Amino acid sequence: MKPAHAQTQAAQLRALDELNMADTRDFDDAQRGFIGTLPDAHFETASGQVAWTLREHAFLQQDAPPATVHPSLWRMSRLNAIHGLFRVTDRIYQVRGFCLANITFIEGDTGLIVIDPLTFVEHAQAALALYKAHRGDRPVRAIVYTHSHRDHYGGARGVATLAQVHNEKIPVIAPAGFTEEAFSETILAGVPMRRRSLFQFGTTLAAGPMGHVDSGLGKAVGRGSDGFIPPNWLISQPEERHVIDGIDVVFQLTPGTEAPAEMNLFLPGLRALNLAENACHTMHNLCPLRGAKTRDALVWSRYLDEALDSYVPQVDVVYAQHHWPVWGQPRMREFVAGQRDLYRYLHDQTLRLMSHGLTPAEIGETLLMPNDLSRQWFARGYYGAVAHNVAAIYAHYMGPYDGNPAHLHPLPPDAAAVRYLQYMGGADAVVQRAQHDFEAGEFRWVVEVLQHVIFADPTHRPARELAADAMEQLGYQSESATWRNAYLLAARELRNGRAASTPASLPIGSDMVGLLPLNRFLEFLAIRINGLQAQSLQARFDWQLTDGHSTTEAQKVTLSHGALHHLPGSHGSSADAVVRIQRAQLPLWLGDPAALVTALDAGTLELQGNRDLFRQFLQTLEQFDPMFNVVEP
Repeated sequence: MKPAHAQTQAAQLRALDELNMADTRDFDDAQRGFIGTLPDAHFETASGQVAWTLREHAFLQQDAPPATVHPSLWRMSRLNAIHGLFRVTDRIYQVRGFCLANITFIEGDTGLIVIDPLTFVEHAQAALALYKAHRGDRPVRAIVYTHSHRDHYGGARGVATLAQVHNEKIPVIAPAGFTEEAFSETILAGVPMRRRSLFQFGTTLAAGPMGHVDSGLGKAVGRGSDGFIPPNWLISQPEERHVIDGIDVVFQLTPGTEAPAEMNLFLPGLRALNLAENACHTMHNLCPLRGAKTRDALVWSRYLDEALDSYVPQVDVVYAQHHWPVWGQPRMREFVAGQRDLYRYLHDQTLRLMSHGLTPAEIGETLLMPNDLSRQWFARGYYGAVAHNVAAIYAHYMGPYDGNPAHLHPLPPDAAAVRYLQYMGGADAVVQRAQHDFEAGEFRWVVEVLQHVIFADPTHRPARELAADAMEQLGYQSESATWRNAYLLAARELRNGRAASTPASLPIGSDMVGLLPLNRFLEFLAIRINGLQAQSLQARFDWQLTDGHSTTEAQKVTLSHGALHHLPGSHGSSADAVVRIQRAQLPLWLGDPAALVTALDAGTLELQGNRDLFRQFLQTLEQFDPMFNVVEP
């Protein structure tokens, strides 16, 4: 790690002059209602591993931002370091700073309604224990998942066990499509998403002024035990009103906003509005750096407009499952209207410039936010960024192609890089020119041009070092926490190489394996097939999923031209083989394919029919490297 370049120091000072650092209302709101906390928000797993801690972020206690952190991001990082149990309003409490997300406790007539039980069991347990220490022991009467991202449901077994949910008939409430979206986002694209998440969240970066300071939505991603509980009550109408443990709750479905399955909660009796992750104190991303289906900015803005029109006039506080609440009509209207305007403006102006023929890169460089809006702290790009959101909106409507036939079928980066260097006088000449541009502060260009050297010759040390230096300065200058994390991890991998590969973990949490439908399992199996190796195999298999006693699901599977198809039912007598899988064996099937061949040869897989054909099929399955290269070929 190297200090801030003179050009970076100057950029930080310019940013500081443009920011209204005298506006400290967010610090007042973030600390309002504080009741108590754990020292450094530190707690561990049963095995003694740190599940969560803010101890390493103690450096954020200083007011003045260092030259290696954008002053606006420094401010947000300090806000996200505030932790503990807070009273939001009568009967509503939140634990913040114990996870990337918040957990909300609503005191019903006989117990607790828990909203979004965090990422891991240990996180939810620590939050519930903190609540009980200050508010007394109340039984959990309901669990609500606002949307289908894991930091909002993965720790459910930390507030209730599966047996309690079943025996006490505890409702677990989620928006329609929740389970399907929770599986679809992680099972098929899980490997690349996890690798890219390292860049988005900076999980492996050391905390410090030259390293990890924040994640934008919260401090970081912790660790712990998986604890998902499937929902048993789905909200399916655009607006539904229910009484839960004496609390009147109006659910507003908001599909296609921050998550494909999401909902807000209006509590008329408590005069409070929970906006899930649809309105946080940041410009959100319309497509995360880790990758996901692009979000619809137009739909997002419309649902916020509905909430502003229908619910905000009836409440005294607006709060969400990240960051801190806002109180009072003027502040609430300013906040919700500003968030609404933010996504609508990005959407409409991107479409306007797109209609003038501008490409994503050109729009991202051209589009400016309205002054009054950009000066609002909640509109700053800590988790999203204008350029990245513009690209997401463009792709949402037009796909990845920008319309220029020169970009229709480009050479892959490594092949193009070799030719670029031939035209540019060789790698050493490029690095020499890039060094001058680096000194001039042209860090974006240095990164871009040196990619050609690195992809032509990954062993070229001067190119790697200079590119890392430029990445580092871009990270220091980034207001977006996720951009900072990505740049700094890229710099580290250019200098030191990527971390050693380890066997791929399960594509979904261990808690969800037991709930995985057979058709989803087969979809994952299909993407592991090396199509060319399987192209000559023609096969029909019957797959049966059992609970150890009887068949619970059955699919007839056809392998043709390297593609795997499946439908409910059975091939009957035309099946080449019948495969019976006990649900307890699914981790084996989701893991290393070589272990499947070993198990087949050992006779521990239950198979009737053509074993040789099935063995050939298994040998076409690939193991993925979870630490594949990103910043080099």
